[in-house]
Amino acid sequence: MDVFEAIKGRRSIRAYKDKDVPAEVVEKLIEAARWAPSAGNIQPWEFIVVRNPETRRRLAEAALGQYFIEEAPVVIVVCANEVRSAQGYGMRGKSLYCLQDTAAATQNLMLAAYAMGLGTCWVGAFREEEAKRVLKVPDGVRPVAIIPIGYPAETPTPPIRRSTKQIIHYEGFY
Repeated sequence: MDVFEAIKGRRSIRAYKDKDVPAEVVEKLIEAARWAPSAGNIQPWEFIVVRNPETRRRLAEAALGQYFIEEAPVVIVVCANEVRSAQGYGMRGKSLYCLQDTAAATQNLMLAAYAMGLGTCWVGAFREEEAKRVLKVPDGVRPVAIIPIGYPAETPTPPIRRSTKQIIHYEGFY
């Protein structure tokens, strides 16, 4: 699949078929994620693969009742290792670079999933401390995205996008 086709075709999927996602497929998704760029090649990402229905339910509750999360056969929680980033870049690494790096990894994962016929949704609205407790995430590591993954049971329409004329600025913010 052409990268532009994947970028334009990917949608947030919130309904999944009752069909398992094989472990080899999940590993391919994480392989795509780990090839994302990162500041200083520090690679501060950590990936928690969740298949247990009770854990998925608790994550859905932590995500402010977004119960489609528990309906996906697998959920990957992308975490940012702040300590790892801070060792290379101090406070800026801890507060910014690790988030940028995990965002790039998350996008790679989601585009790879789409190219493989899977649906995903980037869930960022969740109670972080609750998610940490559910997943036993240590201090210095932050869950930054909950990604339910499964075979899509819906086909959302493309969202409206701002035109390039509205978002491009040359030589400054004019």
